[in-house]
Amino acid sequence: MSKSRIDQLSQDVLKRVVVTRFAFEDLVLIPILAVIIALVLGGIIMFATGVSLDAIQRAYVSLFVGSVGSINAISETLTAAIPLTLCGLGIALGFRAGLFNIGAEGQVLLGGVSAVFVGFYFTNLPAFVHLPLALLAGILVGGAWASIAGWLRAATGAHEVITTIMLNLTAMRLLDYLLRNPPIQKAGRTDPISETVLSSAELPRILTWIDPTFRLHAGILLAIAGVAFVYWLLYRTTLGFEFRASGLNPNAARYAGMRAGTIIVVAMAMAGALAGLAGANQVLGVLGRASPNFSGGVGFDSIAVALLGRSHPFGVLLAGLLFGALQAGGRQMQVGAGVNIDLIATIQALIIIFIAAPMLVRAALPWMFSKQRSGS
Repeated sequence: MSKSRIDQLSQDVLKRVVVTRFAFEDLVLIPILAVIIALVLGGIIMFATGVSLDAIQRAYVSLFVGSVGSINAISETLTAAIPLTLCGLGIALGFRAGLFNIGAEGQVLLGGVSAVFVGFYFTNLPAFVHLPLALLAGILVGGAWASIAGWLRAATGAHEVITTIMLNLTAMRLLDYLLRNPPIQKAGRTDPISETVLSSAELPRILTWIDPTFRLHAGILLAIAGVAFVYWLLYRTTLGFEFRASGLNPNAARYAGMRAGTIIVVAMAMAGALAGLAGANQVLGVLGRASPNFSGGVGFDSIAVALLGRSHPFGVLLAGLLFGALQAGGRQMQVGAGVNIDLIATIQALIIIFIAAPMLVRAALPWMFSKQRSGS
């Protein structure tokens, strides 16, 4: 496939998943209806594959109970939503600048392992120094890794879809190498596992006063701060205006004197920084160490989060919460109703289809939309 064809396809997709203003139908109604339709179709798929109606009912009840049915369930939902939201913000930022960043998974992995290294290598540091230093390591390494694709796009025209995919594979293999060699590999171990992060670099858990087993940690505050920061950046700063202008019409942005190459590199670096922060949150707040594929596919799932959130910071927050609920509830769904957890992935895929092609939602439920919008 030619570069010009890839560029055209990317721009077509971006036009469908980016809202340029707050529109209730685009930012709220279509995502909600997409989720409802996906859940209905998920039920039909279960029924068609031999699952009884009673089991389908129990599955969705378990999905609800496992995601918001108790304080522990809410804790698990929020814990799962933190990296999805942070990483989704990075991808949405790229979308806004007209860039299709597929490399968030690699940025998460390298940002996370960098945070782990700082988290165990530097000893005798107070927590108020050690924790920010470990988080900063994840931010810087994730940003630096993503900026490679940005520089290649700006300097050579190499499309970021291709380069970020290749950088994902490189990051995965690099992680494997680091986990099997000192100083990252845990002393005395032959399997790929890192040293454990020191307590001074851990993100503190915030619900232990209720139950010591609750896993929700202070990363939720970083996720909220990330949403506020990206909103401020996009809508209150000159740089954010340049991102949005370049994403809407790169030729007009260049004609207006905006430095296209600089915008590309900076946007990719900031997107990677948010993904690296997501990886740091995982290892410092939940896992305590790094292992192969410790991200759990967060970098790939966050693409769906950015799509569902229509690349708006608040939309990404809501989408992150939804996908966090699907992850937390999916485990209960599997245990409580005996439904394969792969169904959750199917529902997520259906949501993405309807978000990427909103005309399907409008065609399925035309009475939900105003006449002037339905005809557009």
